[in-house]
Amino acid sequence: MSAPVVAHPPQGSGGRRVTVGGQIVGLAHNDTDFLEFLRGAGRPDAEGLLDDPSWVLWRGRRAHSYEAA
Repeated sequence: MSAPVVAHPPQGSGGRRVTVGGQIVGLAHNDTDFLEFLRGAGRPDAEGLLDDPSWVLWRGRRAHSYEAA
């Protein structure tokens, strides 16, 4: 099974598109944004999920990095 939450590679202007279950929930510019999107998607326990690879797949750059390369 693939992780249900994906942090896509940072975009040219910075920020990562975040998808939950294949649906775009927003563009995160930091962990605070990311956590709010997860909470809005019904995950009140979001803080414990960011570093759990069974929940979040960080693509393109290291985890917690939101700046474009």
